[in-house]
Amino acid sequence: MPVAVVTDSTAYLPAELRGSLTVVPLTVVVNGVEGVEGVDIAPAEVARALDARRVAVSTSRPAPETFVAAYRRLLDAGADAVVSVHLSAKLSGTVDAARLAAQEVGPQVTVVDAGFAGMGLGFPALAAGAAAAAGATQADVAAVAVTTAARISSLFYVDTLEFLRRGGRINAASALLGTALSVKPILGVTDGEIVIRDRVRTSSRALARLVDLAVTAAGDGDADIAVHHLGSPDRAAALATAVGDRLGERLRDCYVTEIGAVVAAHVGPGFACLVVHRRP
Repeated sequence: MPVAVVTDSTAYLPAELRGSLTVVPLTVVVNGVEGVEGVDIAPAEVARALDARRVAVSTSRPAPETFVAAYRRLLDAGADAVVSVHLSAKLSGTVDAARLAAQEVGPQVTVVDAGFAGMGLGFPALAAGAAAAAGATQADVAAVAVTTAARISSLFYVDTLEFLRRGGRINAASALLGTALSVKPILGVTDGEIVIRDRVRTSSRALARLVDLAVTAAGDGDADIAVHHLGSPDRAAALATAVGDRLGERLRDCYVTEIGAVVAAHVGPGFACLVVHRRP
């Protein structure tokens, strides 16, 4: 392809969809030992470490040099340009590392902040890949990623906000508000940041509310849905079925994937997420 598309491992794309996309992995650090997401460490290991409480868990972005190597490899292989689509800059330094690399490589590289993680990033990356495969220009491929991201809603549930607070992905005041009176928080991503969308009394009500919010986010048109989970495939399947029943024929594609170690490190056990992509 004249334009190559790069994304990062937090897109959590189903294996059958990755196609020609180049995926740059992030790193998880457990008790000082680094592991490459999807290669060296599994989400279940991170969940166990978080449950242990005394085990230090953190994540780190790819080095700019890693992106430089990926971009130059693609250009040397025959690509005329690269569009690099990544998770929100307000959630990770990954996109900043990609931009530093792009400055070194030159104008053949365009970096896009999708404003999301998970399939909130995955849908824009896939759309960019499809545009590139159809022969779109570098500018048009980047524009497709941006416009696709604008049609995304990402909603999720966690058992506790403690891990998001520890990782600095949500502030202490929001964490306190979200868990006051033992309520269960439902969160979303707005302008690249995690915000509290609703609070309910029980986890079962939280999951039902998650479905309600996803159906509302889908609007009146066709939509694609992605369901993410952490060690709870049955819960994820139930969420997918519930959304499918509500959307009926308006549901086009539905993907169910487990999140990887990086996001697991920040959300903790109990995580369930619905990503809605409104079709144009």
